[in-house]
Amino acid sequence: MAWTKYQLFLAGLMLTTGSINTLSAKWADMFSAKGCHDEPEHGFSHPFVQAVGMFLGEFSCLAVFYILLCHDRRSPEPKMNPGQSFNPLLFFPPAMCDMTATSIMYIALNMTSASSFQMLRGAVIIFTGLLSVAFLGRRLAASQWLGILITILGLVIVGLADLLSGHKDDTHKLSDIITGDLLIIIAQIIVSVQMVLEEKFVYKHDVHPLRAVGTEGFFGFFVLSLLLIPMYFIHVGDFSGSPRQVLEDTLDAFCQIGHKPLILLALLGNTVSIAFFNFAGISVTKEISATTRMVLDSLRTLVIWAVSLALGWEQFQGLQVVGFLVLLLGTALYNGLHRPLLARIPCCAGMVNAEEESSTGETERLLSSGRVQAGDES
Repeated sequence: MAWTKYQLFLAGLMLTTGSINTLSAKWADMFSAKGCHDEPEHGFSHPFVQAVGMFLGEFSCLAVFYILLCHDRRSPEPKMNPGQSFNPLLFFPPAMCDMTATSIMYIALNMTSASSFQMLRGAVIIFTGLLSVAFLGRRLAASQWLGILITILGLVIVGLADLLSGHKDDTHKLSDIITGDLLIIIAQIIVSVQMVLEEKFVYKHDVHPLRAVGTEGFFGFFVLSLLLIPMYFIHVGDFSGSPRQVLEDTLDAFCQIGHKPLILLALLGNTVSIAFFNFAGISVTKEISATTRMVLDSLRTLVIWAVSLALGWEQFQGLQVVGFLVLLLGTALYNGLHRPLLARIPCCAGMVNAEEESSTGETERLLSSGRVQAGDES
């Protein structure tokens, strides 16, 4: 069945805003500007300030939810299901995981390329699969285990591509690239814990996806905003990119924005895009399918890579192409995209049906529930 204009718009919106989210964050990292007290120009290295902006975007999903709910209730036949009442504190543990993982990923993005950043986030299916087996009693199908193994191979190839590019890259030191890649992998472990917590304690309450994202954004925004105060006094030496060498110099961030307003445009791009990305992703799941949402999420990696190359942010690496294709294959197998193809082959139809019965399909269920993978948000 052909897509309607509205479905095409939603798919385009998700692909565009998802790509802008990573690209705008990387764009902000590439600026240099003077700081406070006439300090010399230095790079804009403020991952925690960027994370606060991202959570503000997620928090705005809560406002969108109530606007849509009010609009729906005014119609003659309300169709929107607001979900059942719940204790908002249920979202606090996963929100803290989200806050930690997002902050780590923004630190990593300052150390490595945007394309590698996006590709390495595919590691989330490895840890989500393993944790769901260990703590949720899930049973993964053979194709999902194969998908995990292929994803590991893809991550190794992308890592090797980064090592090779590190010797030619003038923007990032090789040690920074390695550290950044490792931080991204560590962040995916935390994201996987977040998904398992949501699966075990949150989604059984039938919470509307926009409300779920907005509530986590609320906790992430306010807790991290408060943590910016002690971070201003915690000295971390050369690990910090700020002149004062503290964990996060928020005043320096605002001074740099004042000297170079384009930084604010990049930060706003990150904040606004994450809100629209969540809305578009949830709408794509509802109007088309969760599988389509997963495919679009993989395609944005290609868009981010192409734009980064076109802007000269990174150099072309043939090995990275191989890594991306291997990761794509692993993700497709894990999410069952091979099943419709095998189902058309008479000798394989029975095997596909048996696999679907034994498979947990937790990734598609998470996508259907509105959880942005890797994601997504963060």
